[in-house]
Amino acid sequence: MATSERLEPFGVTIFTEMTALAVEHDAINLGQGFPNWSGAGFVKDAAARSLEEGKHDQYPPSAGIPELRGAIARRYGPLLDRDLEPNIEITVTSGCTEGLAASFLGLIDPGDEVVLIEPFYDAYPADVALAGGVPRFVSMRPPEFRLDPDELRATFSERTKAIVINTPHNPTGRVFTREELQVVADLCHEFDAIVISDEVYEEMTYGREHVRMATLPGMWERTITLSSLGKTYSLTGWKLGWAIGPGELTAALRAAHQFLTFTTPTPVQHGGVAALEAPESFYEALRADYQSKRDVLARGLSDVGFDVYLPEGTYFLMAGFENFGFDDDRSFAHHLVREARVAVIPPSAFYATPGGGSDLVRFAFCKDEETLEQAVDRLRRI
Repeated sequence: MATSERLEPFGVTIFTEMTALAVEHDAINLGQGFPNWSGAGFVKDAAARSLEEGKHDQYPPSAGIPELRGAIARRYGPLLDRDLEPNIEITVTSGCTEGLAASFLGLIDPGDEVVLIEPFYDAYPADVALAGGVPRFVSMRPPEFRLDPDELRATFSERTKAIVINTPHNPTGRVFTREELQVVADLCHEFDAIVISDEVYEEMTYGREHVRMATLPGMWERTITLSSLGKTYSLTGWKLGWAIGPGELTAALRAAHQFLTFTTPTPVQHGGVAALEAPESFYEALRADYQSKRDVLARGLSDVGFDVYLPEGTYFLMAGFENFGFDDDRSFAHHLVREARVAVIPPSAFYATPGGGSDLVRFAFCKDEETLEQAVDRLRRI
């Protein structure tokens, strides 16, 4: 049978495509964003103890085990400047990806408009389609990748139900300023819209303040904040995420969550408790390590001839390839994986606007520095 009309336009994700090519050509994979080292040991140890005890083999509560929701409340309460109610305002999800899907399905009705900022994480328009919503797009452009207030306002209407904010931003590496987010907040108040705030790279910022949308005046009531274990603790395969928001929005998310995954494996959740109890020094070391990796890759790519846009956050770096004589990002990305054996992501997959991102490629620097240097050396040879 044919794919549904809602999903037919999306096909196979660009991450699946480029990772398969990386395997085929024995390439260094700087495309898909997963580290090439083992995840945080103290987190894995906690999950292993949960398995060994043999007491956590059955269904946990759909919203997440109380221990994890309590740990989330303790970690995020000060960050969001409020006392969080774990039973009402926190939901554990199977990764941020499921949290996103549950947010859209629980909050968006057919015909509702959702503002998406391009370039976007490719799940966003697919989730809008699953919910029967209508996407409206606003673009950020190099070299600064900033939101234009007038263009943003033009995407809002009386039919706008939500806007998706991703900061720190994948794939550009931007960390939105308080002023930019205030423009979004003002429009949400004016048009009675909500924010789905994807903050999975929240701990990866380099000399920039991560401003949380829910902390802006009047925005707690309008914001679902999403994050996850995978990026911060180098455990992308665990698929453990969480959603935080006021009771009314959380209830809508949970209505969908219970029919998507219902719950998330218990041992993974016990690992999450240990993760969220990490000292602040863990996050300081994380940022310093990723900033070093960023700088290694940025210097190398600049030396090779790329036009590098230095990211303020995340573990992604966008670069222009004007010096190399290719017309579009897909042909250039395929050339690199075949000839240099280095896999990257062509970011036109993250745009709805024709031609958007076609002069750029995205590199992931969540690899050890030796691997990054090997990748640069392979690029230099061709």
